[in-house]
Amino acid sequence: MDTLDNWRKSSYSGGGDGNSCVEVSDRRTHIAIRDSKTPTRATLTFPTGAFTHFIAALQATSHISDSRESDRW
Repeated sequence: MDTLDNWRKSSYSGGGDGNSCVEVSDRRTHIAIRDSKTPTRATLTFPTGAFTHFIAALQATSHISDSRESDRW
C-alpha cells in the first residue's frame, strides 16, 4: 500500500475547536481515516469499495440515533 501522507480534515468533522476532527487520506486502492488528536495512533484503512459501504452504514446508524434522540424530547 502507498504511504499515507496526504491527510485532510473530513468535511463532516464539525466546526468549532476541532474536538471532533477526523482526517481522511485517499489513495488509488485504499481510504484511511484517523483521529487528528492522535495521528500516530491507530488508523482505519479500507479498500475503496468497502469504504463506501462503511460510510453508508454510519449514515444509516446516524439516522436511527437521530430519531431516537428526537423521541426523547
